[in-house]
Amino acid sequence: MKLENLPRSNETKASKRVGRGPGSGMGKTSTRGEKGQKARSGASIKAWFQGGQTPLHRRIPIRGFNNKNFSVRYATLNLADLEKFFNDGDVVTPEVLKERKIIKKELSGVKILASGNLTKKLTVKAHRFSTAAVTKIENAGGKAEVI
Repeated sequence: MKLENLPRSNETKASKRVGRGPGSGMGKTSTRGEKGQKARSGASIKAWFQGGQTPLHRRIPIRGFNNKNFSVRYATLNLADLEKFFNDGDVVTPEVLKERKIIKKELSGVKILASGNLTKKLTVKAHRFSTAAVTKIENAGGKAEVI
């Protein structure tokens, strides 16, 4: 047995000779098909390109760290509400507000805002006050105590 008589393996298969006329069977479009992006010269499409469709990495929901978990939110209450729900000389605390269902959730605390007028003498205990609310409470003869 001689080397030249060995059967030919796939490793030595001749490469395609495209664009060498119709007789080769690979003439005209050179095995690229008719038209289209891949038929053009210089065509290179990235592996992750999805044909103009919104890419997968933009379609999946966002996961991971978010500062919203650490945000501080207060249950807000206006002076007009205190005027409506409480009598002269009452003590207003977050527990009383929750008990009377004036606020649903205490969240990170209760903040009193200055919207409306206050004529009753109240002792208001809350986590936060606006400066205008403190002055209105004190002008009415009450106290604003920070918990």
